[in-house]
Amino acid sequence: MRHLIIFSSLLVLAACHTHIMELGAPPPRAPNQEQDQPQPDEPDGYINPWVETADDATSTFSADVDTGSYSLARRTINEGSLPMPGDVRVEEFVNYFHYDDAVPTDDLPFSVSLEAAPSRFGPAATDKEAPTTVGDAEDIHLLRIGIQAEQIEESDRDPVNLVFLLDVSCSMSSPDKLDLVKYSMKHLVDRLSPEDTLGIVVYAGSDGVVLQPTAVEDKSSILDALDALESRGSTNGEAGIRTAYELAESAFRQDGVNRVVLCTDGDMNVGLTGPALVQLVQSFRDRGIFLTTLGFGVGNYDDGLMEQLADNGNGNYAYIDSRNEALRVLGENLVGTLQVVAKDVKIQVEFDASVVERWRLIGYENRLLEDDEFDDDEVDAGDIGAGHSVTALYEIDLTSTKEANAGDLAEVRLRYKEPTADDSTEHTWSIAASERLSSFDAASDSLRFGAAVTEFAEILRHSPHSSGSSFDEIIEISSDAAPTETRSPSKQEFIDLVAAARDL
Repeated sequence: MRHLIIFSSLLVLAACHTHIMELGAPPPRAPNQEQDQPQPDEPDGYINPWVETADDATSTFSADVDTGSYSLARRTINEGSLPMPGDVRVEEFVNYFHYDDAVPTDDLPFSVSLEAAPSRFGPAATDKEAPTTVGDAEDIHLLRIGIQAEQIEESDRDPVNLVFLLDVSCSMSSPDKLDLVKYSMKHLVDRLSPEDTLGIVVYAGSDGVVLQPTAVEDKSSILDALDALESRGSTNGEAGIRTAYELAESAFRQDGVNRVVLCTDGDMNVGLTGPALVQLVQSFRDRGIFLTTLGFGVGNYDDGLMEQLADNGNGNYAYIDSRNEALRVLGENLVGTLQVVAKDVKIQVEFDASVVERWRLIGYENRLLEDDEFDDDEVDAGDIGAGHSVTALYEIDLTSTKEANAGDLAEVRLRYKEPTADDSTEHTWSIAASERLSSFDAASDSLRFGAAVTEFAEILRHSPHSSGSSFDEIIEISSDAAPTETRSPSKQEFIDLVAAARDL
């Protein structure tokens, strides 16, 4: 019998290898090959430029709570390579961390904090002769916008109808993929309530329902179904997504949360791919079933696709590189992962040209909106889950006129919809020029740590705006902003990660 099992396993591996050869897959790419790394003055992808306020005083973008880009970069660095610049999304680095913003105290599902202080980064802050500099070095400030969603206790959250959509194709046959998927899903099951329901769909060359929607109180049936999973075949993402959404629709809860949780290495090579697959997700989103994507493994991993599927499925995207990350996403942040408190959240910032000469939004490049889309409720935007935080940083170059101390730095407007509403509401906050702090060191820990994380991402993505910055400066600032006696494990890990990147 033992020999038969080994022989059967070898047949499965051989079938997977044959399929890969038939697809003509390229050989694995060494992540540290020099030809794969753009030169520092050649950024990979669009990076927000400086904008003259006299030409355009308004910036509009969608909220984003994804974190996948940071954890994927963390894995790459810990394995001895720097991430590809095009895979670094600043906002996902910054929003990985928790900041000490005030919790909501009124009827809104979130609070908004505004803070401005002189910047320690950027060419204008380090070199007055830099060609991109307009004002004096002391005129370059950072404006931080912090949004903190309300907390909801697990016992108070809405019941959920979940469908696990699990990739069991050949490419998932490694411990950091399917085995980690099983661990993650079992941990999620342990955190769910008995009245929640859960179904399981798997997909490889074809798709299949492994478990019909089942009450979590029947935990043994769910765990048995997960234990029986094994990898095989190619990756037909389209078929699996259709089946998963249909299963979720069959158990739809009017009084609760309806969500598909996709776990894959992102290598969808059969059926619809790219924009067509995104459109499919959008069509089901409009039926009230949202999508969370969890990425696993490396090699042929498609980070961009995973992010776009979640963004267009009214969900969030995280990359699971370890058991600790699974515990963070599906344990510590479980309610935020499952329950939305504000949907289609849009942020619009208007600068006063008499105070701000020019401005630059750092990150959010693929979340930018046209200004006239801000109050268009037909335009989709990001959702915020319970307990989630959203941070955005602007570089602003102040004018040298006397009016620079008299007016507002910026007016910040937010529009959002209640989770079950079709119409949005708008709220406004502002920060006066006189409220800006006198020095970077006088800023809050949240602004200083967020600035350090932002600049780390700017360096990794070869941003031309990171000229003059150094890893050592980032370590210094983040260490000061997260004192040892109160430093969280995630912030200590960040400091260690910057040191590892510096050594690379």
